Amino acid sequence: MLPELDPAQTERVRGCLLDAGYTPDGVRALLGRSAHDALTRGEPEPAARASRDGGELGTLVRLFLLEGVEPEPAVTAALGDLDPLLAGRILRRTPDGIRAALDVRPYGEGPGPDGEPGADWWVVSDIDTPAARQDRDHVTGVGGASLSLAAATVRRPVGSLLDLGTGCGVQALHGSRHALRVTATDVLPRALALARLSLGLSGVEVDLREGPWFEPVAGERFDQVVSNPPFVPGPPRVDYVYRDSGAAGDSALAALLGELPGLLNPGGVAQLLGSWLHVRGQDWPDRVRSWLPDGVDAWVLQREVVDPAMHVGTWQRDAGLSPASRAAREQAGAWLDWMAAERVEGVGFGFLLLRRTGDGRAPTVVVEDLPGDLGEGLGREMTAWPDRVDWLHAHTRDEDLLGARLLVAPDTVLESASSVDPDGGWAELSTTVRRWGGPGWEHPVDGPAAALLAGCRGELPLSELLALLSFAHDRPYDALVDATLPAVRELVRHGLLQPVDGWPHPVPDRSAAAAPSGPVGR
Repeated sequence: MLPELDPAQTERVRGCLLDAGYTPDGVRALLGRSAHDALTRGEPEPAARASRDGGELGTLVRLFLLEGVEPEPAVTAALGDLDPLLAGRILRRTPDGIRAALDVRPYGEGPGPDGEPGADWWVVSDIDTPAARQDRDHVTGVGGASLSLAAATVRRPVGSLLDLGTGCGVQALHGSRHALRVTATDVLPRALALARLSLGLSGVEVDLREGPWFEPVAGERFDQVVSNPPFVPGPPRVDYVYRDSGAAGDSALAALLGELPGLLNPGGVAQLLGSWLHVRGQDWPDRVRSWLPDGVDAWVLQREVVDPAMHVGTWQRDAGLSPASRAAREQAGAWLDWMAAERVEGVGFGFLLLRRTGDGRAPTVVVEDLPGDLGEGLGREMTAWPDRVDWLHAHTRDEDLLGARLLVAPDTVLESASSVDPDGGWAELSTTVRRWGGPGWEHPVDGPAAALLAGCRGELPLSELLALLSFAHDRPYDALVDATLPAVRELVRHGLLQPVDGWPHPVPDRSAAAAPSGPVGR
């Protein structure tokens, strides 16, 4: 039987969690920074010590976060009548006391940019032990992948949002903050049961549906789709439902990208995590581009690439396996044999954004590597990218771009690198511009280009700035235009230059301010 609570029981338990202060802020205040950091590193003893005098909150911390056994009277004092929780397989009774049968973890989202309050939630998942992770139907909690997707998601108000493959419901929780209607699907009944508990305890209403891929929403369209699908490339098998699609290699992702735009209303956006193979003799950006249908703007960002051995070892450890064990070595051998037969040289991982254009124009498809750290996350960049694409589309003609007044983004920096000159002094090697504190795209610039950027203060159109540069550097104006405009378009696309009149859709977005507050102890 699956874990469950009826609505009245769920509301009662929610009230108990709130009354005890079992929230992200409450738990962090009880533990203190040092003990919480230790818990995040997998060191529970400092948290156990910090919770000793924590009353009902301390009981819940030890019960759910430290996997402890607590006296039944203490758990009853914190959660009230335990019978529904025992019958619903959230708790279990042992000879020594009460244990948690599930991970019930405080989670949340910070305040929005316009003063709207943050949200306190609880995410219910299977307990994350090495043995438990080896269960085929194991439902993971809030991990790095789900946090990365949540931080990258566009948070503009929409009418409808689909969380495709919801798992324990993390993306549906975030979607409820900016979508009027949220639908969430999963192929695994246990995942939907735990998502129902997560959403119920968090006071969030979502339409949950069971079925594979698009089957539960056949014939429907949405304004936004988010998905953390089973994206781990490997042989065509399903060892673990949360990560394995059952299709060979990255063919499941290819099929998903081909069909996903059909779920979107015109202008609708889909965002997902994905992983793709680097195949000997093939260009990986071309492979990914070939999966996209017509009528879709797409931005594919590769965050990292690992070799086949690292890929296999990483996912074996994620599943709780010891790579040195006999079973793991046999599995790794079969996996690596398959990759060798498929000529796989590496495996890429990253973020994908799709937008259904719906206007018949030529789509913009960009596939590139994401350099440097994520900074505040990709939410702001993902929100701005379609606006930048629209602006560039409206300024496709050179004369339109030359008539624009542009501003250098305030976080843009100019950096020069020099080496020691054998004849004395320093010899300049390169000069680049990039944005500080966000994705670190770098663009090489020469003296005239640097001067042009310095002049982009929103006062003169680009044509007049280029005319001044033509005179100052004694270069033909037409040649300067031909050399400059492609670079200007790239600088706009990466956010280093922005129009003085702003972007086409000045809709407030919550992407930066309303960031995930992070699950306690993760």
